[in-house]
Amino acid sequence: SNNVRFLGFVLPDLFPQIQWDDALQRDCRALIRMALEEDLGATGDRTTRAVVPASTRGAAAVVARAPGVVAGLGAVEVLIDEASADLTWTAGSEDATHFEPGATLGVLRGSAHDLLACERVMLNLLGRLCGVATLTHPYVEAVRGSGALVFDTRKTTPGWRRLEKYAVACGGGHNHRLGLEDAVLIKDNHLALAGDALGSIADAVTAARKAEPELVIEIEVDTLDQLHAVLPTKPDVVLLDNMTLQELREAVELRDAGAPSVVLEASGGVSLETIASIAQTGVEHISVGALTHQAVWLDLGLDWIG
Repeated sequence: SNNVRFLGFVLPDLFPQIQWDDALQRDCRALIRMALEEDLGATGDRTTRAVVPASTRGAAAVVARAPGVVAGLGAVEVLIDEASADLTWTAGSEDATHFEPGATLGVLRGSAHDLLACERVMLNLLGRLCGVATLTHPYVEAVRGSGALVFDTRKTTPGWRRLEKYAVACGGGHNHRLGLEDAVLIKDNHLALAGDALGSIADAVTAARKAEPELVIEIEVDTLDQLHAVLPTKPDVVLLDNMTLQELREAVELRDAGAPSVVLEASGGVSLETIASIAQTGVEHISVGALTHQAVWLDLGLDWIG
């Protein structure tokens, strides 16, 4: 089960949690196809053909130059398949595990031509995904024991969303909605563009529940007055946007008194320096765009071993 125990009761995951499944592999394959095309072009690796005999075979290890968290090892098998490479891959670790500098994440064996042709695409994929997982981990550790859950956002690299969200999960985080079709999240722009057609902010929740009765209904509020107005409609989640710590504490008190089943999500301005204090206010969810849009690539290298 993906359920998470929160302060004595079971809090279910409101959004599907990304796994290394067929849908993720399809996205991975599409990215790899494009990456191979841009790296190899129409003629392939001219340098290797010029200086390395075609019959050369060998082995190389993917080695970490920095500490981190593993994510995306399954991409290597997809790469080998998509490139029709004469290579075998032996993983030296598993996704979501931690490693230190010098650790071997896996070994490639086979054609030297194919190994060099796949090298950069493989390191780009793994470096990015391990980087996201590695950044996520300290955020999760910062709220450990509070009961709050760390969530990602839609601030992802175009085309990489499913993979980056998977990497967040490898780092111990949770996945918010994958895309616009997966949940209703009413923001201030929706209210502004709807204008008089909606009426009040509470009417927006009622209209969404009627239109999409099977989906999670979440609404963003900027003030405690707005929170007070929407709680009677019992949305599944209320997103508390850019509120101060005191406002977050008051929001929790309001929710506990009037609609205890509603989940509160803090968002905006969340950093490693602030997330622990935010978690202590009593909110259940904290969404952090930085997990993906501020992650740096983890330094990985390919070292010949024979």
